Amino acid sequence: MLIGLNLLVLVLSTYLSWHSIAGGSMAGCGGGSPCDQVLNSSWSMFGGVLPISGLAMGVYLAMLVAGFYIGPETELSIRRQAWSAMLILSGLIAGSAVWFTILQKWVIGAFCPYCMVTHITGFLLAALVIWRATKEYGNPYGEITPTSQVETHNCSRTNAKRVIGLTMIGLLTAGIMATAQMVLAPTAFYVNGESQDKLPLIDYRTAPMVGSPDATFVVTLLFDYQCPHCQKIHFMLDEVVRRYNGKLSFVLCPTPLNTQCNPYIPRDVDAFKNSCELAKIGLAVWFADRAAFSDFQNWMFTFESGNSWQPRSPELARVKAIELVGKAKFDTASADPWIGQYLQNCIQIYGQTIQGGKGGIPKLVFGSRWVIPEPKNADELILILQKSLALPKP
Repeated sequence: MLIGLNLLVLVLSTYLSWHSIAGGSMAGCGGGSPCDQVLNSSWSMFGGVLPISGLAMGVYLAMLVAGFYIGPETELSIRRQAWSAMLILSGLIAGSAVWFTILQKWVIGAFCPYCMVTHITGFLLAALVIWRATKEYGNPYGEITPTSQVETHNCSRTNAKRVIGLTMIGLLTAGIMATAQMVLAPTAFYVNGESQDKLPLIDYRTAPMVGSPDATFVVTLLFDYQCPHCQKIHFMLDEVVRRYNGKLSFVLCPTPLNTQCNPYIPRDVDAFKNSCELAKIGLAVWFADRAAFSDFQNWMFTFESGNSWQPRSPELARVKAIELVGKAKFDTASADPWIGQYLQNCIQIYGQTIQGGKGGIPKLVFGSRWVIPEPKNADELILILQKSLALPKP
């Protein structure tokens, strides 16, 4: 069973490593999906260079090799060394599984099915190694049976101490690596590319914007009202526009990650189930009263309570929209064909900037270049604009 679990988790981590190096989309995980968000985040890399899945592949390969030397036919001293290595690796695996589950739940805000299966399988493998080690590792009598209950008790107690100690070394190593990953997390992390197709044109005079339509540089921002990374970048836009002294503006393009209105999404997930409806409500506010749109956007992305942002429901968004523009104007705007046309333009831009399966958002588009940024502040966003979209310094 040990070898079976080990082989399974080794194959999974190898597949994830291959995806990280070769690019492309994972089977069943298209652009904008939760696993796309996780695998294209800064947390999928160590120091922005080495894929985490590559490190995992090395750990599981070492565990597999050590497992071949724990059988009774192996010399006792070598067997103990193999168990020692496996216990340290088990602590490392268990600690890492907990760490990356926490990251997906509370930091990234999305779960990668492949990653979670890998973590759960690895955790089960670690638990099985620890359980077997308490029975088989470190027997000072070798193949000789203890001659008394006292010797048996002392042997078991010694085994338990060794097992706990070696496992704790692995857990401590996992903690050190998690700390190092936070310290070495790259600034201005992003995934970028260039579209080979001619992208749909947007009339800046009629489109919702942050900044002036007369700005020298106009960058298109694809976003979703239910996307946590979009929420973070929203509050950086005004500061970036201010730094460029009016020479830069952002066209706001709602891009729902839902198959109901976006044919480029391979499958629906609960996190974006209301995205199409929310996008239409937002565009109706813009069409009805442009002066009210900024207030609506800020309300959509503002914390309601607690220490984490939660997307607004369509019911609440509609109530807020009517409060800002009035029911009659909202109803008239909602029925205008411009909303559907503009939404389809935004979705078309999204579809034509999917490259190598990388269809996440928020996505910034300038000319034929595009970038999926993960900035922590306005300074990093400006750096990404310069590096990936070739914009000048402010």
